[in-house]
Amino acid sequence: MTIDLTGRDALRNVLQQLCGAAESYTMQHYLAAQLAEVRQQVGSQKVLLGLSGGVDSSVCAALLTHALPGQLTCVFVDHGLMRQHEGEEIEAAFADHDLTLIRVNAQARFLQKLAGITDPEQKRKIIGEEFIHVFDEESAKLGTIPFLAQGTIYPDIAESGSDGSEVIKSHHNVAGLPEDMQFALVEPLKWLYKEEVRELGRLLSLPAALIERQPFPGPGLGVRVIGDITQEKLDLLRVADAILRQELDALPAQSRPSQYFAVHTGVNSVGLKGEQRVYGPVIALRAVVTGDFMSAACAPLPLELFGHIAQRIAVEVPAVSRVVLDITPKPPGTIEWE
Repeated sequence: MTIDLTGRDALRNVLQQLCGAAESYTMQHYLAAQLAEVRQQVGSQKVLLGLSGGVDSSVCAALLTHALPGQLTCVFVDHGLMRQHEGEEIEAAFADHDLTLIRVNAQARFLQKLAGITDPEQKRKIIGEEFIHVFDEESAKLGTIPFLAQGTIYPDIAESGSDGSEVIKSHHNVAGLPEDMQFALVEPLKWLYKEEVRELGRLLSLPAALIERQPFPGPGLGVRVIGDITQEKLDLLRVADAILRQELDALPAQSRPSQYFAVHTGVNSVGLKGEQRVYGPVIALRAVVTGDFMSAACAPLPLELFGHIAQRIAVEVPAVSRVVLDITPKPPGTIEWE
């Protein structure tokens, strides 16, 4: 189905056309329509899904499991750009689900491809292409699998310029796909915004721990390390990010920002550790509140809290010389730095 969309009315337009409803549709209508469309598109064939453990891919997996029992294989590509302990957490989260989950440890090949790359658009496209190459290889091992499912949502399409708007940033699952890709795409969430995806996840009985999970970009920490990516920078950022998330995860749910993470800025600064002068990396903290992730504001948290987090990072990550706070709204900034 081809549907013309413009801006924030995407969901309303889609539901009206998919469900034939004027005002009375619900997310239950959307779910029923997508279950039917996926079954019609795929038939009895197999589907491969890139499972990151994030909200979008998890909801996509749940929807496809309902629509196509026994036909879904999920591949978790550990590209070495995950947050601290995230690979193990993803495997544990899906251990009891009725699906086939394959973990591919591809850290070395991704870091090799990204070595020396500093342009964020190029990073995203390299990561997107390498993802597909991994899927091609895994598909070959599993036999013929003609369909690739993705947890693409509408902001991914809009920001990549694929709805006719200007490119803000190329999402690896949209503009980063290779032209010679051998798969047909299955994208049942592509008309939804993040909060609609969460609502859909609740309808599919996914646990709250998955539905309320922090958004995490497909390229992972590859777009949270500014400039060239190295193992040393990734390891340092993982620890700093874990400290930030630990502190903000402890807040009451109503006070918790919509998204929060740390960024390795690629800049060094002079600092003091004890009585010693150090010259080390600057870490930026980002915490925003948003309803649809198309616009966002800096989370109104006490500066004392950020000061405490900065102190912890400076002490527990000895190489870090300075911690700064990003207060830029979206627009003019984006939520991610790259």
